Amino acid sequence: MYVFMSQGKQEYQPVEVERVQTGVRLEKRMLKVLKAIAEQKDMTLGDLLEGIVLHAFEGEAPFSPQTLKEIEQFKTLYGMTLKATDSHHLKERKR
Repeated sequence: MYVFMSQGKQEYQPVEVERVQTGVRLEKRMLKVLKAIAEQKDMTLGDLLEGIVLHAFEGEAPFSPQTLKEIEQFKTLYGMTLKATDSHHLKERKR
């Protein structure tokens, strides 16, 4: 992830936001990968997701080449085989 919070010389002023609790459901292995990346980057899952979305909204890639390598390792570790092309074809398993 391109994490600029304390890196570099440019200082950023905090932007005040109002956060809300949400009941989002995610694919189990995807969540494990996201949690692993967030922990590795010493950030909350919510902060990671906000960063991904803000980058995506601007058409930018949220992850550095190094982080993409780490994501691949976590995907292998957790058995996540989903690809972007699967995104509109996911069907929840019946319990």
